[in-house]
Amino acid sequence: METAPPQDPTSLSYRDATEADVPALVELVESAYRGDTSRSGWTTEADILDGQRTDPDGVRQVISAPGSRLLVVHRDDELVACCQLEHRGDAAYFGMFAVRPGLQGGGLGKRILAEAERTAREAWGVGEMHMTVISVREELIAWYERRGYRRTGRMTPFPYGDERFGVPQRDDLQFELLVKPLGGAAGG
Repeated sequence: METAPPQDPTSLSYRDATEADVPALVELVESAYRGDTSRSGWTTEADILDGQRTDPDGVRQVISAPGSRLLVVHRDDELVACCQLEHRGDAAYFGMFAVRPGLQGGGLGKRILAEAERTAREAWGVGEMHMTVISVREELIAWYERRGYRRTGRMTPFPYGDERFGVPQRDDLQFELLVKPLGGAAGG
């Protein structure tokens, strides 16, 4: 498919991350969520959190944890996105989702999310996908709602004081659980 246009989502390839991917994945995640670079995309958290989003050890833990996969997404030879999938019983957890800021808003995110849901359903036979989103991120939550996720109202506290998760710029941060049924799951 050498003639595919640059924005053609069919040219995406997916694979599990390896140790060699760690530096590029840290850079990708940081660029999507923190600092001025993240402001060129719409998923930035720069107005609510400073500091890091992840670090090499955090990425390595996702790669090596039992029942966990960190998918890397390439378009041609360029790393364009990543996401975490973790098997949690009858559900899968979706996290560490990052799309290069300059490529956001062009449909890549929705395509990658659908592939992550398909992968979790086929690999683990789960009936639901779970994720947590900072509850003040209304625009991001609305994006997930348009893709079938529902707010549960179940909150968990933000880890204030643990700079591995960033330095909060406000005192009302918490995570809300979002859930989506995955049709066609084994046994469901």
